[in-house]
Amino acid sequence: MNPITSFLVFVCILAGVGTGYFVNPFLGFVFFAAGAVIAASLKMANVWQKFVVLRMGKLQGVKGAGLFAIIPVIDSIVAVIDCRIQTTAFNAEQALTRDTVPVNVDAIIFWHVEDAEKAALAITNYREAIDRVAQTSLREMIGSSMLTALLSDRKDADEQLKTEIGAKTAPWGISVSSVEIRDVAIPEALQNAMSRQAQAEREKQARVILGSAEAAIAGKFVEAADIYAGHPGALQLRAMNIIYETTKERGATILMPSSMVDSLNPSAATLAFALAGQVVPAPELVEAPEPVMQRSAPGPA
Repeated sequence: MNPITSFLVFVCILAGVGTGYFVNPFLGFVFFAAGAVIAASLKMANVWQKFVVLRMGKLQGVKGAGLFAIIPVIDSIVAVIDCRIQTTAFNAEQALTRDTVPVNVDAIIFWHVEDAEKAALAITNYREAIDRVAQTSLREMIGSSMLTALLSDRKDADEQLKTEIGAKTAPWGISVSSVEIRDVAIPEALQNAMSRQAQAEREKQARVILGSAEAAIAGKFVEAADIYAGHPGALQLRAMNIIYETTKERGATILMPSSMVDSLNPSAATLAFALAGQVVPAPELVEAPEPVMQRSAPGPA
């Protein structure tokens, strides 16, 4: 009973008690009867409610929102429909995909009653029917989809479910706003296999990128070698720059083999090789004659 009806019934009861006690008991009974009629006939529907009224078994109309009156005994309210957006959660357990993979899918549907008359008269329990239709449509969608498509293209799956469920509930006066798949659970063994596959794909891609980088670096080295071959001075500048970059952070003593120094100075190495090709014979050594010892003649005794 709504607050307005309750207030009017309370006033009638007080009036009946006062009238019956102070004026006339029969007149007080009239007020009691009026209160009973008001309680049975005066109804109030909220802005989101629709009252389906039958008169002697036939549809009288859909009332709401606000105050309205019905004829007691003759009229009856068979359904009070909530027209706000409703949510219904549903799932499918161990449903097989098109590639025979068992999955558990949880989803939620947003719907509202668009035609209260159809929702009350065309079906017995539209809430239960929506749940059953949603589960059936979800299993049909899973059975016609590949696992990869189900995991990656959820927007398409949501749109497909919305279209299928909406087509089935439209004759009941139910409009489907949206369907959202919340979770797709696959077996743990398959998760591990998919994880290994994804890791292998990433390693393959990394190796391909590394190989491309190595090829690019090798090409740059070939170009640099051609430049250094035609310009020996560039190689000397590069060598000096390498030494500077090595020692600029902190002082250090660098020991380099002489062969490496020669390789860093092509002009000096070329000159050394040219000089090595011209062999100058050393002068022959002439043995000096041994000195001759002269004996002096004996003098007179």
